[in-house]
Amino acid sequence: MSEGDFPHVFDVPAANLKRLIDKTRFAVSTEETRYYLNGIYLHTAEDDDGGAVLRGVATDGHRLARFDMEQPEGSGGMPGVIVPRKTVGELCKLMDEFEGDVNVSLSETKIRFTFADIVLTSKLIDGTFPDYSRVIPEGNDKIMEIDSKQFAEAVDRVSTISTEKTRSIKLSLSEGNLKLSVNSPDQGTAKEEVAASYAADDMEIGFNSRYLLDILSQIEGDVAQLVLADSTAPTILKDLTDDGALYVLMPMRV
Repeated sequence: MSEGDFPHVFDVPAANLKRLIDKTRFAVSTEETRYYLNGIYLHTAEDDDGGAVLRGVATDGHRLARFDMEQPEGSGGMPGVIVPRKTVGELCKLMDEFEGDVNVSLSETKIRFTFADIVLTSKLIDGTFPDYSRVIPEGNDKIMEIDSKQFAEAVDRVSTISTEKTRSIKLSLSEGNLKLSVNSPDQGTAKEEVAASYAADDMEIGFNSRYLLDILSQIEGDVAQLVLADSTAPTILKDLTDDGALYVLMPMRV
């Protein structure tokens, strides 16, 4: 691979880069036909408060993960690039024990990570990442807050009987309460109730339980916040202890 020029160069603390990757890589698509989704879209952006951030986004069309970190000095003006899934995996392994700064050099077609005595150079995905901001809903007005660990455990238990193909789970929200249920033609039914902070109108919504668990596993705080609209609109999930992370999950019919 020819070296070429890398006009954009900046340093990122390894801990921040690891976090950005960890919080988004689970949502990277593995569908080869949509090759432009087979990586993490790394670019500079403005957060909701107008601050400059370095942002990583991944989506497979069913869920989306977005993570913001403070914009490193020298990264302003960099092109938005799609770092391939394989490169992301290798980088994580190589950075495992490293705690200093990672030097990132990039051009329109290649990216290079330099740290300790390691240099990892990779081609970037040659494609256009879709306008993900259109997927993040802005009008959702129903808010549910729930113990993230209890919620994940309940989803895990109830979904054990969901069919391998759809993995669907139904959430029924009412004041102060969340009911989870799965009806499977082969395996029977499973139901569980969990206390939740919710004061809006009653509603039902279905999700793919595996996608929901993937997102809940990223929430490190005690409380998961779901911002909903109705049974057909995407739902936003947030970790109340982590301003940088935001997740979007598409509903499914149940």
